[in-house]
This record gives sequence, structure tokens and C-alpha cells, in this order.
Amino acid sequence: MPDRPNILFVLTDDHAAHAMSAYGSQLNQTPHLDRIAAEGIRFDQADCTNALCAPSRAAILTGAHSHRNGMMTLTTSFDSAQPTFPALMQAAGYRTALFGKWHLGHGSGHDPVGFDEWQVLDGQGDYDDPELIGPDGRTQHTGYVTDILTDLALDWLEQQDGDQPWLLLLWHKAPHRRWFPGPQEQHLYQGVTFPEPETLFDDYSGRARAAEEAIIRVGRDLDELDAKTTIPEFDSQAERTSWFYQRYIGDYLRCVAGVDRTTGRLLDHLDATGQNDSTLVTYASDQGFFLGDHGYFDKRFMYADSLRIPLVMRYPAEIPAGTVSDDLALNLDLAQTFLDYAGIEAPDRMQGASLRSIARGEQPQDWREHIYYRYWEHLKAGVGAHVGVRTDRYKLIHYYGEALGITGAIDDPREPEWELFDTETDPAELQSVYGDPAYAQVREELTALLLQSIHEADDVPPPSLASLVS
Repeated sequence: MPDRPNILFVLTDDHAAHAMSAYGSQLNQTPHLDRIAAEGIRFDQADCTNALCAPSRAAILTGAHSHRNGMMTLTTSFDSAQPTFPALMQAAGYRTALFGKWHLGHGSGHDPVGFDEWQVLDGQGDYDDPELIGPDGRTQHTGYVTDILTDLALDWLEQQDGDQPWLLLLWHKAPHRRWFPGPQEQHLYQGVTFPEPETLFDDYSGRARAAEEAIIRVGRDLDELDAKTTIPEFDSQAERTSWFYQRYIGDYLRCVAGVDRTTGRLLDHLDATGQNDSTLVTYASDQGFFLGDHGYFDKRFMYADSLRIPLVMRYPAEIPAGTVSDDLALNLDLAQTFLDYAGIEAPDRMQGASLRSIARGEQPQDWREHIYYRYWEHLKAGVGAHVGVRTDRYKLIHYYGEALGITGAIDDPREPEWELFDTETDPAELQSVYGDPAYAQVREELTALLLQSIHEADDVPPPSLASLVS
């Protein structure tokens, strides 16, 4: 077993776990991504700490919550001088590269740091003929972004001579909206009618006002921005919603298929070059995504479809094939996990924990029994700022109704609200039991756990919770 494995980390944007067949997707097949899980480990309870692209990427790089790494919203620029796992690994002798979506700002102090080579999209970037930014400026590329980024990654891998371990981050744009599939996938699913999610026509009863106020609705408001053909006339809102759902989900899944296909190219390269046993392969998404669930697309909420991320890892030298973990994992854990495999001590400012012992089948002592989440933007896409905790059964969400001076948030106050879900009896999170007397003790315990989590994360509670802080 090598002392320091190579590390390949493929990250996608907005890939919901329930759009990956290893996680039981009823919509699509992802054989190459599934191969990573089958030959390694699948984490079934992996979450993000802020379901928004840039904040999640910052958390992954730094192993720190949004308030600590400074990326609380989409409009903040990342301080690249802070410790990140690529910079630490480069300093320890790894060859390092990044290709793909950065989305953390550009220019002095914001460009990627810790990479021997990097080429990144400008902001969200384009699916077709993307422009990439590197240390020497901008380069225009011709073709489809998922293929171009994979080509760059494979070209870089071909240059590695085996004398040094390498770290390669391939961070795709796909399947982020707008959804434009590549030429190899554009005819996939032709004639297919996808099953609608059971909650596509959710009426949002039994939950906080925040659920109904969100405008990330399939067939309404923001969806029109994604329509690429003439929108027909509809006899009802339900008919309109169903039409938009079929169009959106088809293109979304075609974009996922492109990622799956190109991931197969990377795995084939490792096979052909004999690097399987010496390479840790990790696949994840920056956050989950609503696939019509609750009538939504997009993310942001602490609801399960948005909170949950796919996370699979393969390292044949150490991880038993076919391993499945129900331990609570976080995107925060990836930085410390990679550093652990590289034999590098993680800085104290990192707030996650290495998943290595879990991956090799050991149960670490004192592993977390709850996770802490905070969404800082207020009313962007109509989703109110909120903070919460979840255990393996319960989830408590507090919408604190204030922008708190956060860049990118809308200063439009709301009355604070609470939601409490029993995910054992209500896995779809349709009915809050916050006011149910039968859950009074659970409510009290989860509220205390939320305050404890805020303290443990070294975060500042919103004013609406100030009276509860002793």
C-alpha cells in the first residue's frame, strides 16, 4: 500500500443523490459513478453545511463552516490566503491541479492557490465553447464543457511521471442550470416520460411560511429563464408544471449522463496506467437539488433533497469494496480526509473530521450524532435565512427572518418561524410537528442541541435566538 496515494476528486454542481443509480434513482442510470461506490464506499447520510454553490465549495476547500471561511453567500469573494487542503498538500510534495468551476472570485487574493496548474471557468461559465481562466490569462475553448474539462484533466495526468503523488480536482459545471446537454447526450431519453415526484404538487400546508414563499417552483417564476423552446399555452397551472418538469428533468439528467460518461474515461485511464490501487477516487456534489420534490427546483433549504449530497470513494488498497456507511458525514470532512490520506496534520481551524477510518470499516470513537446547517442569504429565490440541526431521526429548522447585513441578502424582515420533522415517520418532510405536544420533549432537546451546535461551530446566533442563549 502506498504511503501517500494519488487523489482524484471529481465534484459536480447540483447533482442530487436521488439522480444517481447507486442511491436508488428511479430516473436514470449512472454506471461509472456507481462503479466507484461498488468498488469502494457509499456514504448514505452525507450532507452539506450550506446548500449554495460557492459557500459549499469554500467549505470543502477549507474544512470550515461558512462564517469561518468567509463565504456565506454567492456574492462574497474567497480569501485564497486561508489554509486549504490543496495548498497544504502542494507544500507537502504533491503535484496539484484544478480544472473546472471555481466560482469563488477572480483576481488578486481570490484566484486558486495551491495548484501547480489550474484552468477555471469564469463564474458559472458556459456549457458550449467555454472560456477558461488560468495564471496566464483567458483561453477560449471549442466544444462541450464537460468533455473539455475532462480532456484537460487527462492531459495533465499523462504528464505525471510517478515520482510524486498527485492531487487532481476536476470540478464540473454540470448539472447546474441552465441545462444544456452535450452532443453525445442530447438525444438521450427521447420519447421518455419521467415519473413525477409524489410531492410535485405540494400545497406546503403543515410547514412554515418559508416553504410556500419560496419561488423556486417548477413551472413558475424562475423556470421561464430555463425554457429553450416556445412555451405552449396551458389549460391549468398543473398542466404547466408537468410540462416544465418533463423538459427540465430530461435536460438535467442528460447533463448528469455526460458527467458519468467522462468519469468512466478517468477510471479507464487509471486502469490502463496501473494506478487503481494507488489512487483514492472521490466523487461528490457541492449540494443536493430538488428534482421537482415539493414542487421545487434549485436547493438552499435544509430539506433532505437539498441538504443531502452523493459521496462515494474508492481506494482498493484500503477501502473494502461494497462498503456502505450510515454515519453522518459532511462536506466539511473532505479536507481532513484528504489530508489524512496524505499524512498531513490538519490545521486546528478545520471543523470537520477525517472519514478514513469509517471508509476502511472501523467505527471511530465519539463520531458526530448531529450535523449543523446554516443558510445565510435571505429571500434570494424567496428562501429565508435559516439555521438548523439534524440527528439520524429528527430535524429542527429555525427561520430567523433577517438579512443580518449579509452581502447578497435581501433586507426584508420576516417573523421568525420553526419547523421540526420526525424523518422516521415523515421522510418526505411534509408535516412539521413543532407545535405537537407529543413532541414537546424532542423540541426542547433539539433546541438545546441547536444552541450547542452554534457554540461548537464558533458561530454567532441570530438575534431571534439571543433570548435562548444563556
